[in-house]
Amino acid sequence: MSRDLVIIRTARETQAASEAWRRGGLSVGVVPTMGALHEGHLSLIRRARAENDRVVVTIFVNPLQFGPKEDFASYPRMLERDAGLCRQAGADAIYAPEVGEMYPSDASTAIDVGGVSEGLCGTSRPGHFRGVATVVAKLFNLTKPHRAYFGQKDAQQVAVIRRMARDLNFDLEIVPCPIVREPDGLAMSSRNLYLSIEQRQAALVLSRSLNLAAELYAAGERSTQAIEEAVRVKIGAEPLARIDYVALVDAETIQPLEKIDRPALLALAVFVGTTRLIDNCVLGKSDGACTKAIAEMT
Repeated sequence: MSRDLVIIRTARETQAASEAWRRGGLSVGVVPTMGALHEGHLSLIRRARAENDRVVVTIFVNPLQFGPKEDFASYPRMLERDAGLCRQAGADAIYAPEVGEMYPSDASTAIDVGGVSEGLCGTSRPGHFRGVATVVAKLFNLTKPHRAYFGQKDAQQVAVIRRMARDLNFDLEIVPCPIVREPDGLAMSSRNLYLSIEQRQAALVLSRSLNLAAELYAAGERSTQAIEEAVRVKIGAEPLARIDYVALVDAETIQPLEKIDRPALLALAVFVGTTRLIDNCVLGKSDGACTKAIAEMT
């Protein structure tokens, strides 16, 4: 349903709006994004709409979470289009600041979250999670939400934000939401826009590798080494794909596992051409949901 939508550019206005809603007894949900919205983002907004009286979407391409050779300058920025999608999905406000509004020139404070930020993307993208934690903490302080919504595709990011919110006593609920996929299984991502037609087809190796892992787990395999190796072989057979990492880790702590005796996150980061894509699945869920979901999507 289309709604009235306000685009806010300053921290002061954002804080004032959220404080007014709270004083009025209204619950607030926030959906932090970097824009270039797709159905995955919209699913978060719709869930926030269903669970809160007011919904704020933040759109900010955060320079602190990009490395020096990453795609900060070229990351797609399309605020007018995104605003229309936010309106249709039920958002009440967009907070879309400029970099200078978020980070004064003499800003000198950052947040490091130990443990869960190490390994996986923490190794591949040094400083990335410091940038994520810092900007998300600022967004929480500005939007003052009761609930914050994040996609499970960025599973390590969810773990980092959960730990930060717990450790710093943020008075809110972190709500992880399921990965949204294209009909052929590719996890939705703003970076999918970078893929050529041939690369887009090659990118299906990620979801197909997760499907293979789910099948191995369903057949009784519990060795992380065996499953990781099978996935590496599967991805390695795709000429356009180059593995950054394949890792099975504890789904909560992001620490390595020798065998799957608890919920285990199988996390992938793969370059298809020059585009780095991530995907994941949790093996070992008591309800078998991962195996079923992955098997049905390919």
